[in-house]
Amino acid sequence: MSFDWCPGIREACAHWRNAPMLQHTFEALQTSLESESDASIDAAKGLVECVCRVVIDQLDDPTSPLKPRDEAPITEWVSAATRVLRRGDVRDRKFADLIKHHNGLAESLRVLRNDAGPLSHGKDGFIQALTVYHRRAAILAADAIVTFLHQAYLEVQLDPINSREPWERFAADNALIDAQVGLAVDAEDGDSPILRFLLPGGDELPLNIEVSRLLYQLDRDAYVEALNAARGAPAPVVEPVKEQGEP
Repeated sequence: MSFDWCPGIREACAHWRNAPMLQHTFEALQTSLESESDASIDAAKGLVECVCRVVIDQLDDPTSPLKPRDEAPITEWVSAATRVLRRGDVRDRKFADLIKHHNGLAESLRVLRNDAGPLSHGKDGFIQALTVYHRRAAILAADAIVTFLHQAYLEVQLDPINSREPWERFAADNALIDAQVGLAVDAEDGDSPILRFLLPGGDELPLNIEVSRLLYQLDRDAYVEALNAARGAPAPVVEPVKEQGEP
């Protein structure tokens, strides 16, 4: 078996490399492919469902949610992911019908997994394993669904407030902010520094933040370096607070 059967799955899992369960399922698919195991069918179905969940969680409208119940079949997950991506909103109804065929692939994958996947239900110990052609068909079906969802997802304008995507995902927005917004720092002895983001038009966005928090969030290596330097530095001198009326 060849891992070249699922280039779209590889690309999607590389994009969502910070999603632990998706990576765990991807590793299970890799292992089953390398060992030519029918468990690749279980992993392929699970990976499709996992990708659907990632897409839906990122794009679902909390005021009118489309997310299926946890025990919903794979077809409902694929349908919901397609709807939040608005891929069915096209002028040509024949193309919309073509998109709906991804549900047919998902249903076939579900049936094959239930009938032949060794990890889904206990099977007769003496039945024959599937052929490489059966496994390849399942992997290609899963790859077609994942590729469709992932590529459509990459074209969606995400909400940066709720998104789990890394900073790099918002490259165009980042460039606009960097070009138009300045930064000044006010630091008072004993207080957290205030970062003042200078907006076009003269307005400011003040942000009070501890130095340690800023380093911890942005650069863990720099945080450790600063910690080591602070451990060897003398303690800061704290001026006593004078009572009212004292000279």
